Amino acid sequence: MMTSTTPRLESARWYVVLVLGLVYAVNIADRYVVATVLEPIRKEFGLSDSGVAWLTGVSLAFFYIFVGLPIARYADRANRRNIVAGAMILWSAATALLGLTQNYLQFLLARIAVGIGEAGGTPPSTSIIADNFPRGRRAYALTIYALGLPLGAWMGSSLAGAIVEHFHSWRAAFIALGVPGVIFGLLILLTVREPVRGRFELVTEDSAPAASFVETCRFLWTQRSAWHINAAGTVICLWGWGLLFWTQTYFERAYGLSTAEAGGRLGTIYFWAGTVATIATSAILALPQMQDPKWIARLLAVIVAASTIPSFLIYWTHSLTVATAMLWIVVPAIYLYVGPTMALLLNFMPAPMRAQGMAISLLTANVANLIIAPTVVGWISDMLTGPLGGNAASLRYALLALSLTGFWAAYHYWTSVRSYAVDDLRVRTFGMDAAPIPAEA
Repeated sequence: MMTSTTPRLESARWYVVLVLGLVYAVNIADRYVVATVLEPIRKEFGLSDSGVAWLTGVSLAFFYIFVGLPIARYADRANRRNIVAGAMILWSAATALLGLTQNYLQFLLARIAVGIGEAGGTPPSTSIIADNFPRGRRAYALTIYALGLPLGAWMGSSLAGAIVEHFHSWRAAFIALGVPGVIFGLLILLTVREPVRGRFELVTEDSAPAASFVETCRFLWTQRSAWHINAAGTVICLWGWGLLFWTQTYFERAYGLSTAEAGGRLGTIYFWAGTVATIATSAILALPQMQDPKWIARLLAVIVAASTIPSFLIYWTHSLTVATAMLWIVVPAIYLYVGPTMALLLNFMPAPMRAQGMAISLLTANVANLIIAPTVVGWISDMLTGPLGGNAASLRYALLALSLTGFWAAYHYWTSVRSYAVDDLRVRTFGMDAAPIPAEA
């Protein structure tokens, strides 16, 4: 095992991060564009809040979940590069097809195809990055990868809103964001190499025992650190991404903004606040003391807890200026957790289980983000519409209730540190009787 890296190897590593970060950006953009045009879709198809939540969120999540697990199982054995490329081509083509749909059923089927494709994106991508960087550098690398999140959010909000305004059609946004992804999927096949699995662990690709889904679930359950990390990430998705799913619609209803106006306002915040927060996080994670995962978990706990109060104020206030200011505070917390949480989880999962472990994490996160948050908020909003005399007020109170769940996520981050030492040893010796720890490149 090499103890140092050549400039060429280092460049190759970061090229992989760049390309997969762009994959992540396209993934997020194709998902965000639905939130941007949620209100026009609801009005055209004559849906309630819970009905449009089912069409745009739940339909994707169900198939994302059921297909994601077998894909991740396959990714822990097969060529992950090919899986990522094929998945991206599928979900991008399906996104473009959304722009050609003319009725509820067509939209539903295309949305299901998007979910199936997106299921093959993040788990194998993060597994590839984990095998390109040693343990101490993964949090930093995955935080750079997570820059795809604010970039994709901007594309799916500001860019999509501008496209809708220019073409006077919500369908144009789907076509414009879907077609380039098909081309980009081919680029991945031609330029990204599959790394050796488990190259920085005691267990390598040749010696790693095959792990079933049941074994992965059992290991994740007994790894209390990983369990709490996954729980924290899941609740953050319920809290942060659940709020953002509805914020565009809320701004349009409460403040009379157009799709382009709301998308431009939110997209600017998503891009700049998210990018600055992610870069700042990567700089912090590069500090020597941040090689200790306990520091990372505690930092995330403090940030999320502190951001929960302004997340409540976004929907409590009746001032667009105050709501916008609070979003500038909250959005960074919703973005910066991604890379560090992925790294923490992957560090506490053995190499033969990483893609499946990430798929389980995404399963619970997407249940929270795309099933529970949209449908429960939509259901509460529908229930309160009559008593409150309007769907702007009803949506406001539903979002106020959801905003307080940020404290729950902070609790799990803080609690996760209790068993780090024991759980780390279990990962390092997984599948081996005894072996020296290889030097990190």
